[in-house]
Amino acid sequence: MSLYRVALVMIARNESARIVRALASVANCVDELVVLDTGSTDATVALARSAGARVGHFTWCDDFAAARNAALALADADWAVVVDADEWIAEAGIELLQLRHTLPDFVGTLRVDSQFDTPIGVSLAPSWLPRVLPRGVRYAGHVHEQPKHALPVRRLPTVLAHDGYRADALKAKAGRNAELLARALAQAPDDAYLHYQIGKDHDVYERYADACAHFARSRACEEASGASVTLAGTTPGWHHDRLVREIHALKKCRQHARGVLLAEGAMAAWSHSPDFFFALGDLLLDWATEEPARAGELLPMIESAWRRCLEIGEQPDLEGSVAGRGSTLAARNLIVLYEGTGRALEALKLRQAH
Repeated sequence: MSLYRVALVMIARNESARIVRALASVANCVDELVVLDTGSTDATVALARSAGARVGHFTWCDDFAAARNAALALADADWAVVVDADEWIAEAGIELLQLRHTLPDFVGTLRVDSQFDTPIGVSLAPSWLPRVLPRGVRYAGHVHEQPKHALPVRRLPTVLAHDGYRADALKAKAGRNAELLARALAQAPDDAYLHYQIGKDHDVYERYADACAHFARSRACEEASGASVTLAGTTPGWHHDRLVREIHALKKCRQHARGVLLAEGAMAAWSHSPDFFFALGDLLLDWATEEPARAGELLPMIESAWRRCLEIGEQPDLEGSVAGRGSTLAARNLIVLYEGTGRALEALKLRQAH
């Protein structure tokens, strides 16, 4: 017998291509499917209802937190499992069934594996996001909203897949959040997290100079306020993603020396990150290509960075990590490096190992 009621809670607009997939993946794990439509002009509402969802309507007001909170109020459940229409359960899910017998006194985070297109195929970037909320928890933030609470946080094994960063999806929603982020920043110009999110938006859409400016501003805001750690004394997870993206953006802007200085300052804190060393090796290789006179100095550093990736291995719990940077992607780069520098035997060994 269930002690607590569990609801899937979703906000959606014009998601007819994906909403059935999302709802079907969760349906057997919850007591109710609740969808709050924010103004669809396609078949989203009809498809959601056909998939068994109870659908409410919300007048969009450029405020994601307001929409999320309206959806939570509509659900009125002991536990809310928040899933977006471009996501679906990829692994496990039994933990969500167990919520019916679990006291709602914590916030649960789920791993969301975001797919994105690269020149060699589709890669995954996992993030741990608060998606399992007990009754009463509400969101804040017009964009990139976050639940506000003082509850313990637990990681649950359920994994969501997300294809909203694939090339077609990015093209369709280009600029969607930029205006909202700009408004939020106007109200809080020294908010380090907002500068990071704006920088990330620029990075995703390859506006690398703007990305560099906002990533640097994000770090400066934290340094000025002394808020580089959380109240619990830990570094916020998004710092890892900011660092790796900033190194990549600096490479794209050909600011190699600045990237190396940034990496040197961060190396002690992120010595356990294959993504950090992968990005550093990538930046150094670009520098060596642009300035061949430096190649003799830089090639051993490049090799060392990618070797370090393999030594560390995969670290999917790091925010913004990319699958393969601690294994196959680093090995591939080293193989190319070895083959290009006449070290065929070492390249062969790596091919056999990876």
